[in-house]
Order: sequence, then structure tokens, then C-alpha cells
Amino acid sequence: MIIVNYNAGEWLARCLASVAAQTVTDFECFIVDNNSEDGSFTSLPELDERFILLPQNENTGFAKGNNIAARQANGEWLALLNPDAFARPDWLQKIGETISAYPKATMIGSTQYMALEPDLFDGLGDEYHAFGLAWRSGFNHPVTPVQDREAFGPCGAGAVYHRDTYMRLGGFDENFFCYHEDVDLAFRMRLDGGYCVQSAGAKIDHISSGISGRSSEFAVYHGTRNRIWTFMKNMPLPLLLCLGPAHIITNFGVLIWSIFRPGRLGPTFRGMKDGFFNRPKPEHPTARMKISKLKLLRSFGWSPLKVLKRATVKTKTAER
Repeated sequence: MIIVNYNAGEWLARCLASVAAQTVTDFECFIVDNNSEDGSFTSLPELDERFILLPQNENTGFAKGNNIAARQANGEWLALLNPDAFARPDWLQKIGETISAYPKATMIGSTQYMALEPDLFDGLGDEYHAFGLAWRSGFNHPVTPVQDREAFGPCGAGAVYHRDTYMRLGGFDENFFCYHEDVDLAFRMRLDGGYCVQSAGAKIDHISSGISGRSSEFAVYHGTRNRIWTFMKNMPLPLLLCLGPAHIITNFGVLIWSIFRPGRLGPTFRGMKDGFFNRPKPEHPTARMKISKLKLLRSFGWSPLKVLKRATVKTKTAER
């Protein structure tokens, strides 16, 4: 398990308490602290030998922080948990049951509830539109019964990845720093032939952007820039040529929409500029495409209403 902390305040101790209370006790938990200044890391309660502390001298970001821990991990699977997320007692147990039920899956997503509004979902997995927009399905929707199903990828707040696949593909792209790195990795894992099961039983409660702020300039800039990087670096060339114009038009639509959202125009514009004109060289080789283009296209959402409603793309139970 990996928890990357940066100024999580009171939430970190509660997060670790939820990990310590798991019904599955055989695990290792790496706590990467990105040079927090709020005392959240230095005032931790006493932890047993399962918890490994990895303090950093700078804020490495969410992507690199997870990669640092992943290189030291010994398990077959990597379970990520945000420091403002709290695992239900049987979270690891349900993850293990999901892995056993779907042996072909390389990614597992958690069912996320709003920690402060428990009658609302925080998320039911990440989805991806063919024009390059990603969204967390189910966000802010009333809680209803759910079942295991296929999602494009897991939300990083409670994502689980097959470690060998994660390492072979280079893990999270550290150029992203934070935001959208989970969608980028899911895209690469799909190109590699993997898929994601959104587990109905693996449940966490999430404060939801309680640390960086969902609408902060920081979040808007990185979300915009990294959305463009994800599309441009991962979309296979024939599909890039076909869908690229729609991606550009979609981003300009987002820019126009940001005019009417206080504080969003500036960071959206800067994110678009850096996304299109300041793309770094990938730190890992592009994933070899082991999936057919048709199957990849079928994993995307195509309806704009799906994005607006934060709806799921696939509702059927995932293949076993």
C-alpha cells in the first residue's frame, strides 16, 4: 500500500487508522511525505512495523511520490490510498476478492463515498471520452446499489495496480506532477492489453480534493495541461489524426466555458498553452499497442451527455 502525503493535516492520522484497522493484516504500507509543513507527518501516532516512512526533502508530487514507494514494494499488487481517504475495514479483503474473481484485470478501482456527505458518491471510476476529456463517474450522485463493472481506469484516490505491469510501463509519468496521472497510466495499461474492474465491494470514504482544492488555480492548470498531454502522448497515430481536430475544438470549448467560471480563465489558458506547446519527452517508452483499435475505441465514451452527467460508460459486469 502507498500513501503520498502533502499537508494533509488531521486527515492523515485518520487515514492511517483506517489502514491499521483492516481485516487483512498481512500488508506493507509506505508513507511518502512530500516535505509537509503542517506537522501532519511529524506528529504521526506510533505505527507498527508494517508502516514504512519515506520522508522527502521536497514536494515531489503525487506521481513521483508513488513511484518512489512502488520501487521498494514487495507485493504483487500496489494499493494507493489518498491521505484524505479512509478505507472501510474490509477494503483490502474486497480488493483481494475482486482480483481473484477477475484474473485478467490489471487495475482495480474502489467505490468512493463522500466522507463528509455519506449519502453521495465521490466516484465510481474514471472514464474517458474519445475527444480527450476524462471524468470521475458518479461524482456527487446520490448513493445507489452498484455492481462490479468495467471502467476506463481507477481513480488514484483508491486505485490498485498490478505491480509488474506498473513497473514495466514506467509507473506514473512524473512530468505530470499531479492530476490526470491516473488516467494517463490507465490509457497506457489499456494499450498494453489490460483493463480495469471497478469493484463494488472495495469501499473508501474520501474528502475529495480536501488538500489541493478541486477548483484551485493549481488544480485547474495541472488538470488542463495534463489532459492534453494524456491525449497527445497515448492516442495511436491513426486515431490521433482522426480525433485530434475534435480534441482541439473541445479544449477551446473548455476555454470559452472557463470565461464564465471565476478564477478559471487564466489557469485554463496557461494549461492549454503548455499542454500543446510545451510537451516534455516521456520518461518511459510508449506502451506497445497490444489491444485492437476497435476495442480501444469501445472503451471510450462518445456521448457529451456522459461527460456532463458524469455517467458511467459501461454498465455491464466486467468480463472474467
